[in-house]
This record gives sequence, structure tokens and C-alpha cells, in this order.
Amino acid sequence: MAEGGKWIQEAVSEHPGAFSKKAKEAGMSTAKYASKVTSNPEEYDKRTVKQANLAKTLSKLRKKKENK
Repeated sequence: MAEGGKWIQEAVSEHPGAFSKKAKEAGMSTAKYASKVTSNPEEYDKRTVKQANLAKTLSKLRKKKENK
């Protein structure tokens, strides 16, 4: 984990909006595209698979925060 718990900012800062753009180009929501990528990781490059995993993780964190 990054110092001070800033791992999310560091993970997103390299290419902000890149995964959302890929999902939009595929005609899907970010969540649906993340599910598609993680179910068929061999069809996508490593960066896209990592972005999909991050999208799923952030989605779970957001749901936890909303339930509090």
C-alpha cells in the first residue's frame, strides 16, 4: 500500500479515464466491461485486465461506503 493510504489516487493517476473510455468505445458501462474483461483476460492486454480489476475493487469499496 502506498504511504498514507493514497493507493487509489496513485493507481488512477497514470491514465485517468482510460478504462471508462475503453468501455464507452465498446458500448458498455464500466461495470459490464470490467466483468467482460475479467471473464476473458486472455483476450485483453495486461493493462486493461489490471484496469478492470481496479474498477471492480473501487466499485466494491464504493458500495461498502454507501451502506454505512
